[in-house]
Amino acid sequence: MAAGMNTVRIGLISDTHGLLRPEAIHALQGVDRIIHAGDIGNPQILEQLGQIAPVAAVRGNNDQAGWAIALPVAETIEIDGVALYLLHDVKELDLDPKSTGIQVVISGHSHKPSIKMEDGVLFVNPGSAGPRRFKLPVSVALLEIADGKAGACIRILDL
Repeated sequence: MAAGMNTVRIGLISDTHGLLRPEAIHALQGVDRIIHAGDIGNPQILEQLGQIAPVAAVRGNNDQAGWAIALPVAETIEIDGVALYLLHDVKELDLDPKSTGIQVVISGHSHKPSIKMEDGVLFVNPGSAGPRRFKLPVSVALLEIADGKAGACIRILDL
């Protein structure tokens, strides 16, 4: 999507597992908000991301330390009239996004970046920005919201 005057740019990141790469920090520069879809690894990751833009985060299955207990397992947030549902593992989605007015579902867990539209709902997994897993790419995603519509793209990080 092309950035316009009323466009909100949201950086999506997941599965850092305690590693916030300089390439991920660079890819997220200039965003208005950041969403971390879990498996953060340590609270310093959220602090560093917070220096770029305000952060919303959910707890992943590996976020078991005391600091992480305060994070929600899932959360609905609204940005510029678009309802986003955040959770770590999309397989644990326990609601029907369309019937509840959710327009975008953001998840992580699989380490596989993906963007797909299902029944009018945009599903985005930014992949993993942390330690490489198997031969999967290291990536983040950008979500743009303009005029009540959302679009996303994956950014593969050059390492």
